[in-house]
Amino acid sequence: MLQDVKRLKHSLLPGGLVSLLLLGFAFVLFFTLFLSQDDASVAQLDSRVFSLLKFTLYQAFLSTLLSLLVGLALAWSLSHQSNFKGRSLLVALFSSSLVLPTLIVVFGLISVLGRNGWVNQLSLYLFDHSFSSYLYGLTGILVAHVYLNASFASRSLLHVFESIPKEKYKLAKSLNFTAFQRFIYVEWPALRTTLLSIASTIFLLCFTSFAIVLVLGGSPAYNTLEVAIYEAVKLEFDIAMALKLALIQIVMTTFLVLFSSNFRTSVGNVRTSALYIPWAESKYIKRLQVAIISLFSLFFILPLGAIIVDGSGAEFTRIVTEPLFIKSFFTSMGLATVSSVVTVLFALFLSDTKRNFTLKYRLEDSTLSKILNTIVSFSGNLYLAVPSLIMGLGFFLLSQTYEAPIAVWSTIALLTANVLMSLPFALAILAPVMQKTGQRYDKLVFSLNLSSLQRWVYCEYPYLKSSIGYVFALSFCFSLGDLGIIALFGSDDFLTLPWYLYQLMGSYRTSDAAGVALILLAITLCVFILLPRLFRSSVAKDN
Repeated sequence: MLQDVKRLKHSLLPGGLVSLLLLGFAFVLFFTLFLSQDDASVAQLDSRVFSLLKFTLYQAFLSTLLSLLVGLALAWSLSHQSNFKGRSLLVALFSSSLVLPTLIVVFGLISVLGRNGWVNQLSLYLFDHSFSSYLYGLTGILVAHVYLNASFASRSLLHVFESIPKEKYKLAKSLNFTAFQRFIYVEWPALRTTLLSIASTIFLLCFTSFAIVLVLGGSPAYNTLEVAIYEAVKLEFDIAMALKLALIQIVMTTFLVLFSSNFRTSVGNVRTSALYIPWAESKYIKRLQVAIISLFSLFFILPLGAIIVDGSGAEFTRIVTEPLFIKSFFTSMGLATVSSVVTVLFALFLSDTKRNFTLKYRLEDSTLSKILNTIVSFSGNLYLAVPSLIMGLGFFLLSQTYEAPIAVWSTIALLTANVLMSLPFALAILAPVMQKTGQRYDKLVFSLNLSSLQRWVYCEYPYLKSSIGYVFALSFCFSLGDLGIIALFGSDDFLTLPWYLYQLMGSYRTSDAAGVALILLAITLCVFILLPRLFRSSVAKDN
């Protein structure tokens, strides 16, 4: 085994060093959080803390339940209504919910469903009735979470529906199953495992939700742990309370990550036939499916349309020449670019190291290999257990101990959070592709004694090119729209586009906020749609 390690040192060292760096950062963060306060009150859990924890869990549970119900109904409808025009565009639009900046979604929902929104104005015009401020509070939090997570769930579940062997549908049709029987005996067994995996992911996202609750919560009664930490640091400067809440959140998120690791999406439902077997839906079932698709499409598209319509009327000439906009634009673009490059490099190094512990012609399949593989995987998924606002609190405490310009601490904090936020998605995309290239070329590469550079140029990059472009775009959009750490470090001297947009919304500069929201939306969609096209590879299609 020692000889294998020497042979694979160029594959083991980069990822190993990255893993140690990430684990070292986690240790410093935990050390800082645990030892920064000597106040005995940190260990005391009062009624306010229990109330925050209760509401955080409650809204996450309701958000997850509603998102799954809506996402499942939408995926079921789309899977059985596959011949209408614009279906592929609609599915691609739902996929974009993963990268839409949360603050943009909130702004769009307010424009449509808020007190002065389109729905309320239409209701006043037609029925002389106002819905008042129903969007704020628990209702608004649930609506925004369903908007983002139901579309994500529907896209994931649609893939499962489409992967069910067509022979099963053909058999069910020959047995004259009803739509309900078909769902119970054919579709549900395929969906069950994936549904649990998606549910655990959505629950974790809603549990750590920040921007949505910050803007739509409306009052302290609807605060979650994340928002309470922000208010304790930024508004009250109650570090003891912030630390107490941060420790509770870390314990909860770590438990949730460990619990959700028990659910893995099944890969057994592979596509066995490209032949489409039509199912003669009843008139009422077809109407129901069309209604579900239409209603959710309207719900999803209207906020984006509102941003476009409201933003089009903004004075862009004045907005783009304002010093704060210029500063926030270049800060956001610079941070997003650097963090995307670092994310891609870290993901490549970690994926390269991980496959050494699983591939046939590399390190033997021993207990040590499994342990090392788990450690490397955990280091790349730190963000799931430590959300960005908790990282921000750690950096804030460090900035109080070690003096440096606030811009330096802010830059380091945002880059770290952006990289760690994108890394789990990057690993999920790149690691399987690198595993396949290793399986395909290891024997040939080792027999020819190719160098690491030669292997990368001739074997790895042609097959990774498309995935690298997608990861870069994904990471760029995540970084561009994040409102986590910047909420703690943001100021007129250091701000990003999301923080600038939040300031405009808070000061009721609605027209300017609409213009900035449109600019942010346009950049996000352009990067997400166009950038991966630059990395397309004909070789990757054959993989």
